[in-house]
Formats: sequence, C-alpha cells, structure tokens
Amino acid sequence: MRIAVLSGKGGTGKTLVSVNLAAVAKSATYIDCDVEEPNGHLFFAPEGIKEEDVTVKVPKVDETLCNGCRKCVNFCKFNALAHTADNLIIFDDICHFCGGCMLVCPQKALTETDKVIGSIRKGTSEHVSVYSGILNVGVASGVPIINQLLEEKNFAANKLTVIDCPPGASCVVMESIKDVDYCILVAEPTLFGVHNLELVYQLVKLFKKPFGAVLNKCLEGENPAERFCIENNIKILGKIPFDTDLGALNSDAKIVAYEEKKYKDMFSSLLDRVVGEVKHATVTDIKR
Repeated sequence: MRIAVLSGKGGTGKTLVSVNLAAVAKSATYIDCDVEEPNGHLFFAPEGIKEEDVTVKVPKVDETLCNGCRKCVNFCKFNALAHTADNLIIFDDICHFCGGCMLVCPQKALTETDKVIGSIRKGTSEHVSVYSGILNVGVASGVPIINQLLEEKNFAANKLTVIDCPPGASCVVMESIKDVDYCILVAEPTLFGVHNLELVYQLVKLFKKPFGAVLNKCLEGENPAERFCIENNIKILGKIPFDTDLGALNSDAKIVAYEEKKYKDMFSSLLDRVVGEVKHATVTDIKR
C-alpha cells in the first residue's frame, strides 16, 4: 500500500503526518521525496546508512566532429547549449537530461557522459525502512532521484509505504504520486492555506487518485480549509489541533507518536481511516 502525503507549500505539517503514520504502522517504509530539503531522517535517525550516487547522462561534445550547424542549440528549450564562433558550449547545470540534442546532431558529435546530481541514503529505524533523496545544489531537476527512490525494489509486499512528497504541485510532485494508491492532502486553516490546498487538490484530480484531507493546526471557530473541503466534497480524514506541546516536540525532531499516547492514538486512528479509504477505493475500482 503506497500512501503519498502532499501539501501546497512547506510548513503545513506534511512531514509531521508522514513520519508519524510510518511510525504507528507495524512495519513501514518511509520515502522522503522532498529531495531539495529532506528532513524525515532527522526524526527517524536511521542506523546502518548506505549511500549511493545518482547519476544522469549529459552531453559531451567532440569538437573534431562538430561543424557548428546549431541544430542542437535550436532544439534545446532550456538553453543548455550555445555555439560561439569557435566551439559548442554545454551548460550541464541547466541540462534536463532529455538526450534530444544527441538525437538531432547530424554529425554525431555529441555523446553521453555521467554526471552525479545527488544521492540516496537508506537506513533503518526500528520497524521503519528509511529512504532519503538528496539533490545537489544547483541541479535543475530532482526527477531522476525521485524515480530511483521509487523503484520497485524499494517496496516490500504487504508493507505500508509512506511517500513524503515535495511541497507544491510541480513535476517532482507528479513523479512522486503517479503510482500511489492514495493521497493525503495536508492543509492549514487559513485563506492562504486554502489557496495551497487547492493546488494539490487540482493535481490529484488530474491524476485521478483517491484522496482525503488532513487539517493541521486547527483552532476553535472559523476554518476556511474545512469550509473548502465541505464545498468541494473532499473527505476530511482527521484534524490535528493547534497544540504547543505537539509543536515543541515536532520542532525538536521528535516523533510525537513515540512520545505521548494521545498522539499515538491520533495517528493510529488516522492510519486506520486511510487504510479503510484505500480498501474502499480498491473495491470501487474492481466493480467498475
């Protein structure tokens, strides 16, 4: 079972929900796809860490073959190639690794070379397998790292997998949710929170994924995020109260479900609700 946790921006409580859902499961895999600033490992403090580089193929030019036709330059929409009076210049920091320039080169002057763009770290924390992707500074896209994080070999049968997505609704988020069974949208109870909730709401609808919302930092009284969910028929899976004790523990990188029973009960109940929603969605798909 693969569960993705999304939010329209950082700081809504996406990682809070992700790490605690993995923590209350009997056995789980936690995958941090927020490769620009992963922080799930701070909570789990995994042991036995193994690290491997992630590489991509970038173009390399053979100046003896290049005739300056500029077909590769005109093809590249990311301006990663330029031709001066003397030679072809490759800006591999903004290359998106599509390989198109090599395909259009009539002289076969462009070949591939490996470039390290980041790494993946794997470790264990009690009953949780912890995977984190780390994108090197200045690299244009984290998609190759996310694809490697989400390879089938990292998923165990009959085991919960919680995918902590990057914030927002960009291509890295799309890669993170494309093969999941269910999406949890985490939102704050403000008008700004509603704006960000709508971003991921439109995304999961586009991908036709079953989903529900978790409302974080809830206070008594008006809750624009709750109103948005009701108006758009979004199932509210749970509400996390505005709680200074919870906030302090979370800020100290503590897994709150390990610290106090009331938090363990809260996230266990949320996990049960999500599992029920996944089973219902599966049955519905079978009937269709």
